Amino acid sequence: MSVAPALQLTPFSSILIANRGEIALRIMRTARKLGYAVVAVYSDADADALHVRAADAAVRIGGALPQQSYLNIEAIIAAAKQSGADAVHPGYGFLAENQDFAAACRDAGLLFIGPSAASIAAMANKAGAKAIMRKAGVPCVPGYQGADQSDEAMAREAASIGFPVMIKAVAGGGGRGMRLVEDAAAFAEALRGARSEAQGGFGDPTVILERAIVNPRHIEIQVFGDRYGHAVHLGERDCSVQRRHQKLIEEAPSPAVSQALREEMGTVAVNAAKAIGYEGAGTLEFLLDGDGRFYFMEMNTRLQVEHPVTEAITGLDLVELQLRIAAGEPLPLQQDDVQFRGHAIEVRLCSEDPAQDFMPQSGRLALWQMPGELRVEHALQSGSAISPYYDSMIAKIVAHGDSRDEARRKLLHGLARTVAFGVSTNCSFLAACLRHPSFAAGAATTGFIAQHRDALLAPEPDHDVPAAAVAALLLYVTDRHAPRWRKGRSLAATFPCPLRIEIDGITLEPEVTRERDGCTIVRIGGNAVRFALDELSGDTLRFRADGMSESIVYHRDGDALFVLRQGVTSAVRDLTRAAPARAAAAGGDGRLRAAMNGRVVAVLVKPGDQVEAGQPVLTLEAMKMEHVHAAPISGIVSAIDVEEGEQVTTGRIVAEIEAMSQQA
Repeated sequence: MSVAPALQLTPFSSILIANRGEIALRIMRTARKLGYAVVAVYSDADADALHVRAADAAVRIGGALPQQSYLNIEAIIAAAKQSGADAVHPGYGFLAENQDFAAACRDAGLLFIGPSAASIAAMANKAGAKAIMRKAGVPCVPGYQGADQSDEAMAREAASIGFPVMIKAVAGGGGRGMRLVEDAAAFAEALRGARSEAQGGFGDPTVILERAIVNPRHIEIQVFGDRYGHAVHLGERDCSVQRRHQKLIEEAPSPAVSQALREEMGTVAVNAAKAIGYEGAGTLEFLLDGDGRFYFMEMNTRLQVEHPVTEAITGLDLVELQLRIAAGEPLPLQQDDVQFRGHAIEVRLCSEDPAQDFMPQSGRLALWQMPGELRVEHALQSGSAISPYYDSMIAKIVAHGDSRDEARRKLLHGLARTVAFGVSTNCSFLAACLRHPSFAAGAATTGFIAQHRDALLAPEPDHDVPAAAVAALLLYVTDRHAPRWRKGRSLAATFPCPLRIEIDGITLEPEVTRERDGCTIVRIGGNAVRFALDELSGDTLRFRADGMSESIVYHRDGDALFVLRQGVTSAVRDLTRAAPARAAAAGGDGRLRAAMNGRVVAVLVKPGDQVEAGQPVLTLEAMKMEHVHAAPISGIVSAIDVEEGEQVTTGRIVAEIEAMSQQA
């Protein structure tokens, strides 16, 4: 008869959360449910953030840049000491997988809510992790993990593996420091970019190479282990829909994983966790090919952004499991106790412009409203600032249903009512992904976005009542210079009111007339739409036109107007009183402008160089990713207006190119 090991309890009462935003709020929610006090930390950019106001106490830890604050181990340890916290939860991201941070907490007498520093170290280095996994019998992707990191050695090994190859930061995660290289000609620049991103994001430029498995599924297995040698898995998540190797849509269970394959992958994952004496939450990530073979990629020694889909189908609170395990409690369930119910899908709402290669966007939210019937993890409100210093993900929206299609429908309905005015988001793009026949059929692989990019980015067809007519109507009835709109008949018809508007980059000149019967007519070109207004409030307009009644959400701020109509957000500018624009078309004057706030990490040309249109000129880093800025025209570089390491703002001129014809 086996004897249960004696309990090794490590009680704590106050948790410092070494993270920000919705991550901190998510952990606070469970911590308070279990009776723990919570302490927040914040950078200068987050001084007024919701997670700061929600905590029992909050401590400033430095400047806006992550290296000055959320990656500053000494500042976080000092904050814990100052606040009286006796435990630290790293969240997910930032220092969550940093063995030095886990060790520093231990040395400072603080309980680190996560695996041991040794376990983190074992899995943090991708090359070392693969060696451990191979020894444990876990199948791994062929590649190169050698110590020789010279350009020559890497190029030689890439050629030996065969293109396409993947470059991956050994200390990386979240798609950062990762490049897919299709041929030898692109390898050198891809290697430079991966190293730079890895150094900036993780402080280590070392990379490995892997054979690229074409169009696989990205499957991850959630595991938990306790300090008594027990471990279980909580099933898989399918994270195949990605852009720039970063996940956009995650679901559980995977439509490609059978019960037999789930048991096989789960057993492999549990054995791997036991092999390193793993304690706490962890995720093993695999590539699944079309023949059902799976290959280990990496282990994330933390909770994942997508953990809510696992919570939805298991009914478990994964943060609660983390806290109980950290306190020394044994796992409260055996493998046979894990039950799955229904299907869950999560989308990552990001402040980015899909049409501009998912360029991250920063700015201020004019109006923020999330669907109330779905689980939404966020830390924003109307008026919140979207900082350029952190990740572009601003919310996670999760739907659960008895079937996959029910979860998908619920999520589509929620996205159609998601209001994020003031910055560009990927909301419509996410909805297009969910509606696409390939995703609806459960057939999406990691190549999904690349394969269907044109269809996913295609603009929504206009309605019978054009969006421009609705925009003109709204500008007319909300004009602060015009009489206040009132429902009902008018004593006299008004004279036609000419407008000049820009909607989604297109300039139009509608004409608006108020009729005696109370209706309003909008004419654009040779078309006219007759509107009957039923309600106008601070953010809602309800009208009838062409036999249909509609209710839309809007926000007006001076000459700027945002409209959400049937799931599509339009940005409108009132140009009626504006002077005619004389500015050159973007980049047409040869001036290259920064597409976002960011830091210059590489200048790739110098004055006097001849460049072709589309040739990379410099690279900016924003929201943890690098973004190449290309020459807008062919010509000679006449000036580079920035230096490496310099922080620039959106629209700033960073380089100037003189057309060849002007050189003659």
